[in-house]
Amino acid sequence: MIKISDAILAASGMALLLMPLHAAAGTLSLPKDATIAVQAVDSLTLAGGETRLDDILLRPAGGAVEASHELPEYCVLVGDARQDGDRLRITTKSLTCIETDGGDSDIYSGSLSAAGYELDGSYGIVACDGERCELDADHVFHLKLASALEIEEQDNPSARINEQRRQANGAGIANPIPAERPDPDDM
Repeated sequence: MIKISDAILAASGMALLLMPLHAAAGTLSLPKDATIAVQAVDSLTLAGGETRLDDILLRPAGGAVEASHELPEYCVLVGDARQDGDRLRITTKSLTCIETDGGDSDIYSGSLSAAGYELDGSYGIVACDGERCELDADHVFHLKLASALEIEEQDNPSARINEQRRQANGAGIANPIPAERPDPDDM
């Protein structure tokens, strides 16, 4: 029987805690109540009796503000916004993320249940004045997850094609070694 020292176990446990929670071991994972900083892809406007916008696009705000967790840099979140007094109530329904590492990329796509909060922790986004709501694309806010997020890595056919192309000495299927033939221009 192999005996593992307490120091090795402690170091291993610490390393696991320090790993980013997203995209570890082929799964995009975030705990319930995690907060992520986001912003709208384009400015949003509700006016003229409109009280709801469906299928709005959001993206991670990166290191712009403090949040408990981060998504990969290349993510698009889809949600809905509705006016509620002086606030926009934003909820999400799905996301698609691409995690890149050198020439490799992992794709994650699935459901996401989260709600928008101002950075001060108040529910909803202050963006409405009377019957008009405007949310600028540079306005950063938090999304707070209503449930844990666990999305398995999706199949990535382009990664397999790129891997075949990168095989050494022209051995890849998409990059065969050309046959020895005379150059047609030399004839």
